[in-house]
Amino acid sequence: MDADVPGTVLKRERTRDAVLELIESRSPGDAIPSERALCALLGVSRPTVRAAVDELVAAGLLVREHGRGMFVAPAKITQELVAGDRALGVPQAAGAWSSRLLEFTTLQAGARVGRKLRMSPAAEIVYVARLRLVDGAPMAIEHLHIRAELVPGLSAQELESGDLYEHLRATHGVHVHEAVQAIEPTVVTRAEAGLLDVPELSPALLFERLTSDTTGRPVEYVHSLYRGDRYRIVSRLALGPAAEVAPDLEGHHPGIPPGDFAHGDAITSSTRGDIQTGG
Repeated sequence: MDADVPGTVLKRERTRDAVLELIESRSPGDAIPSERALCALLGVSRPTVRAAVDELVAAGLLVREHGRGMFVAPAKITQELVAGDRALGVPQAAGAWSSRLLEFTTLQAGARVGRKLRMSPAAEIVYVARLRLVDGAPMAIEHLHIRAELVPGLSAQELESGDLYEHLRATHGVHVHEAVQAIEPTVVTRAEAGLLDVPELSPALLFERLTSDTTGRPVEYVHSLYRGDRYRIVSRLALGPAAEVAPDLEGHHPGIPPGDFAHGDAITSSTRGDIQTGG
């Protein structure tokens, strides 16, 4: 790398790219050279190296361990979004997903959730909070709000198994049809940080989803918080027609428990800032 690249911003960008190349040439958990060694290797100052490393640590690509050094971070869970209105248009994310129930109760919907579900604020909903794990590591916190009238006898076991929509269909006769979902950046609170095992104010992705049945009636409102250091979204843009490919029904949708839409019900993904409530 040239030591005399003009401009602080360009120099830091080139330094970041050089360190990123080192990361990409190694496996998760492998060590990378110290900041002092990187200065000598790249021919730049310590502040320039530190700024580039800080950016990569914040992006979840590097991990600093006090007294040990710097290491390549675990691979991120990647979720791909595909343009189009076909069933299961959002391919599943990687990893073995599981759930831990944090809270399960029946309460009044309140004004905000009532508006989204098009029901009285005094009407009852089932509220569920779940910690979602991938390969045993905490990845997301999900808050589910379901019309209580639709799920009499809904059990904690059904929720921990993750096949919520399958239970809605088979046990309660509720056939989900469409989900409108929005994604936006946020940070975690102290309580959320404790559950997700990340520092307070760490970056995160907020998913909001409104699910409707075949009659257009809102069934469920969910908001989920995903770790920004371990989760990323990739968009695939369809620029022309292609041959039909049967969807893979195994895996996990962000903010959608495993098993949801498993029987070919349509799902629509949106990156707009507001959830469409249909009224």
